[in-house]
Amino acid sequence: METKTLTGELFAHMVEGGAAKLNVNRVIVNELNVFPIPDGDTGDNMYMTIDSGYSAVAGGAADELGSTSRRIANGMLLGARGNSGVILSRIFAGISKGFENVTAADVRTFAAAMEKGVQESYRAVQTPVEGTILTVYSDAVRYANSRITDNTDFEEYFENFLNELRASLDRTPTLLDVLREAGVVDSGGAGFVYIAEGMEDALHGREFSNGGERAAAQHADIDTFTEDDELEFGYCTEFLLRLQTKKVGKVSEFDEKPLIDWLIANGESVVAFRDGSMIRVHIHSMEPERILAHVHEYGEFLTMKIENMMLQHNETTIRNNYKPPKPRKKFGIVAVAAGDGIRNTFLSLGADAVVDGGQSMNPSAESFINAFSETNAETILVFPNNGNIILTARQAAALYKEADVRVIPSRSIGECYAALSMLDTSSGDTDEIEAGCVEIMESVVTGVVSRASRNTEKDGVTVVEGDRIGFSGDTIYSDSPDAKTAALKLADALNAGDFGILMLVCGADADMNEAEEIKAGLEKAHPLTEVILLDGGQPIYEYIMILE
Repeated sequence: METKTLTGELFAHMVEGGAAKLNVNRVIVNELNVFPIPDGDTGDNMYMTIDSGYSAVAGGAADELGSTSRRIANGMLLGARGNSGVILSRIFAGISKGFENVTAADVRTFAAAMEKGVQESYRAVQTPVEGTILTVYSDAVRYANSRITDNTDFEEYFENFLNELRASLDRTPTLLDVLREAGVVDSGGAGFVYIAEGMEDALHGREFSNGGERAAAQHADIDTFTEDDELEFGYCTEFLLRLQTKKVGKVSEFDEKPLIDWLIANGESVVAFRDGSMIRVHIHSMEPERILAHVHEYGEFLTMKIENMMLQHNETTIRNNYKPPKPRKKFGIVAVAAGDGIRNTFLSLGADAVVDGGQSMNPSAESFINAFSETNAETILVFPNNGNIILTARQAAALYKEADVRVIPSRSIGECYAALSMLDTSSGDTDEIEAGCVEIMESVVTGVVSRASRNTEKDGVTVVEGDRIGFSGDTIYSDSPDAKTAALKLADALNAGDFGILMLVCGADADMNEAEEIKAGLEKAHPLTEVILLDGGQPIYEYIMILE
């Protein structure tokens, strides 16, 4: 079969194939993590990102390529998780830009769009690192593009693209020492190879399996709200509004800010943004009919959903139930954490919202946007607390227009704890406050004890599968069959005696009797350091040491 033209319908089918292929193999991608603890979730992050893109067109992909690709890119933008997921979303955003006003594409038009994907993905990363998904994708695009002739069809293009994609993936350990030491290829690049293979399967008309059912829709239990109940929570209302010329005049000159300001003043948990002639709104209100009547003055509804929040079982939704509008505060704080103990600690230190997430599950851009809306502040300081979440937080900050959102590049809960403990916003100068947070974080050292998921040799330490390892950043300092020895050796390596305070945060799998023994051992070894024990409840990491 020689395919010379790419339609929107075919492109959507290819994205579906890419998502399906990755879904089948995402555990393999997860296990390519370069660190010997069970924190590899690149496959999950990339799958959820591309699945969000396909979900935007599933069952209704337009034949027009430009429109279809744009809907896919927007879906991936809101669903992006983790660094690789964010980069993947930017690749497809660039491809979508290459398809603007394109009904169907020939191979050369497709090649130019793929090159825009290279440009957009590199632009999304402040300091691009070669040997990652960026390299693998860009190498393959430039190789396949260089081999195009007047006779090239899409099947030949994808054959060339995949050949170089796999070859470039095999080269990633030569570009990154951390990959070579771990004996693995780049996980994000591997994830993209599976996506491309699935896209090629769809192009050739091959059957593919989803690899498992996607999350089924949850149905409300109407028996939880009877004829004798009183409405305590409001309604969760979501709609997509198309601005109409007869109602607002020239749509291109319409200023949506007064409308969004009205929504904020008359509802809670407002997420609203404009995309061309459409306005997407999520709002909690006791009177959805009043909200709908007001916005109806500006256009017509394309989609609409109203749910009584008393019927919803999602704990997060119920926590965000309607409250009377509050005045906006000057500064707000959003932090990322996993574990009730850490969450409550951050809230006690002044955080307005804590987004669920961490090493084992990176939150989406949409999760951040919802948290920003809850915070109701003019300026929002965001602490991602993981290097793999910073890009997602920045992407969400760029999307959110209702506040000045500053992403503080915290890479651990220790850095966040120190910054919140010493945060001073009295100057009112956001730049000064942001710089102060960064300065505080630079004085903090965070160490971690976790179980090793495989044998390896790193930083001169022989790691045995099942042992506990002590590490800080990317450096492993200790390995021991028991957590206590690993923790005490780690504290010595980090010069714990040079710090005034050592906070020992216990994870969900930690033994509290053992934790008390570790605390006693730390106090004996470092008598001038105050050791504080906290039940954090975090997954993966049995113990986290915060030294300040």
